Amino acid sequence: MLELIDIHKSYQGRPLLRGISFSVAAGETVCLLGPSGSGKSTLLRIIAGLETPGQGQVCWDGQDLAPIPIHLRGFGLVFQDYALFPHLNVSGNVAFGLKMQNLAGAGIDLRVAQILELVNLAGFEERRVTDLSGGEQQRVALARALAPSPRLLMFDEPLGALDRSLREQLMDELRRILHESGVPAIYVTHDQEEAFTLADRVLLLHDGGIVRSGTPEQVWSDPGSVWVAQFLDAGNVISGIILSNKRAFQVETSAGVFELNCEVVPVPGRGEVVPVPGRGEVVPVPGRARHTHSVGEKVNLLVSRRGVRQDAHGNLSGIVVDVIFQQDEFKVTLDNGLDFYLPDPPRRGDKIFLSIPAMGVKCLL
Repeated sequence: MLELIDIHKSYQGRPLLRGISFSVAAGETVCLLGPSGSGKSTLLRIIAGLETPGQGQVCWDGQDLAPIPIHLRGFGLVFQDYALFPHLNVSGNVAFGLKMQNLAGAGIDLRVAQILELVNLAGFEERRVTDLSGGEQQRVALARALAPSPRLLMFDEPLGALDRSLREQLMDELRRILHESGVPAIYVTHDQEEAFTLADRVLLLHDGGIVRSGTPEQVWSDPGSVWVAQFLDAGNVISGIILSNKRAFQVETSAGVFELNCEVVPVPGRGEVVPVPGRGEVVPVPGRARHTHSVGEKVNLLVSRRGVRQDAHGNLSGIVVDVIFQQDEFKVTLDNGLDFYLPDPPRRGDKIFLSIPAMGVKCLL
């Protein structure tokens, strides 16, 4: 198992990573998700041994990897630019790491055939990599990383250079390959769709730290903080003031008055462990702590864009300024800056009232 303990890193006197700690279990895919400059790729380079931390340890099964050279760590890397050898064909690229292990020729040929079958490139052995499409080249890069049977795979924005349709196709294939191979993986991306599709667990990085961790479902349904909610675009974020804190909270906002329960909020990085569905392993999920809000206190709310309905007695109102058809629903933007998805389109300029279900409103830190 990979474990990072209190990793710090600074550049030119500016802290980049501030006490990063997490682990990756057997067969688990962990996605490091965050904006550019959040330290994701630097963290990956530290794990690979390409950079050294200013403080902290990278361990495998309890062994500090600091004295272990890069080529002896047994980790496979897949990059955005593929990094294939243009003078070698597909078979030669995939076999490269196997030859470094001094395997016999027959064993190399068998392993290359097995891996190319896994990545749906059987029959491509003699193709020149320069003649392949971007998606095919990325599958060759993945096959080359998998061939030596690494104990950990690391991906640094591997799909960033591909168009949307090809990226979606490869996301599904990559998810299948990771599950079939059983190799634990760390996947770095700024794209939440990639992270949520591939990850057993998502770690959101911001300002040098992990600000939210959990399964994709947990992170999306309960972002926990204003920054995470806005980064994920998980809903409308509204500021308000508590009018009452008896039984249900009443919060007054510029868009209306909401009733909700704000007593329980997420505490990133603490809590229990839960099994990964269908995988048998366990992963940590955020703990939860009670927090009592006072009358007059300012709070931030996350209001879902979906599950709302037009209702003359609704608790939110606004003037329709824009209506956009998106697949099987309409994105409706109001003059207060909020937007919602409705099954039927109102007219621009109309004042509408919306009913927000209680489960559609959450408190944020």
